[in-house]
Amino acid sequence: MIISVASGKGGTGKTTVALGLALSLDNAELLDCDVEEPNVHLFLRPQINTTDSVNVFVPEVNQSKCTLCGKCKAVCVYKAIAIIGKTVLTFHELCHGCGACAYVCPERAIKEIPKEIGVVESGKGEGVVFVQGVLNIGAAMAPPVIREVKKHIAEDRITIIDAPPGTSCPVISAMKKTDFCVLVTEPTPFGLHDLKLAIEVVRKLKLPHGVVINRATLGDNETEKYCQSENIEVLLRIPFDRRVAQMYSQGNIIIRAIPHLKDDFREMYKRIKGIVKLHNSRT
Repeated sequence: MIISVASGKGGTGKTTVALGLALSLDNAELLDCDVEEPNVHLFLRPQINTTDSVNVFVPEVNQSKCTLCGKCKAVCVYKAIAIIGKTVLTFHELCHGCGACAYVCPERAIKEIPKEIGVVESGKGEGVVFVQGVLNIGAAMAPPVIREVKKHIAEDRITIIDAPPGTSCPVISAMKKTDFCVLVTEPTPFGLHDLKLAIEVVRKLKLPHGVVINRATLGDNETEKYCQSENIEVLLRIPFDRRVAQMYSQGNIIIRAIPHLKDDFREMYKRIKGIVKLHNSRT
């Protein structure tokens, strides 16, 4: 079972839920795919055993072979190649590593060289197998790092993926090919607005999904009404509790602040399995 935990906006408690779920289950692994700002390690304090580089391939032009035909510039939709006078300039920060420029070059004057954009670290913390991606500062492409993190998914474990916030390309990369998506929200107008955007995404991906309402005793009742009207199951309601904020600020985990939530997370997992089973029987 692969479960992605996402949210339409940051700050809703996505990482809190991912941690609570992973630490409440036996034989779980937790993958932090929020590679632009990973923070699960602050709570798990894992022992990192391996670190692997993540590279994309960017063009290098042999000026002596180049005839300045301009085909490489024309094919690059990311504007990562420019021709100024008799020189071809490449801008690796804009390059997406698609390889089209090398493919169309009639003189074979372009070769692709590796460029590191981040690392994948793996280890163990709190009894949970842990993997995280870390995007290099200044690097613009999170999806390649996320894909490398997801290569560590183990078939014999329950995999919890902490996805990036929002609804952009990195989120899609984290959600794709998961069995279920937990969407974490809060009962506020902003929370509901961004939850609706996230619901559109999981529906387009045809992912079975459910909602966790964090700080459920704060705010209004509009989120509950929306979920009911859209036939979206509310999997868990986490109360607005000062103890949670105190534990979080100290780098501790929610199930230590409210121990009974461990049973609630286990029950949530059972409900998720039921939803996935029903979804699979209909497809």
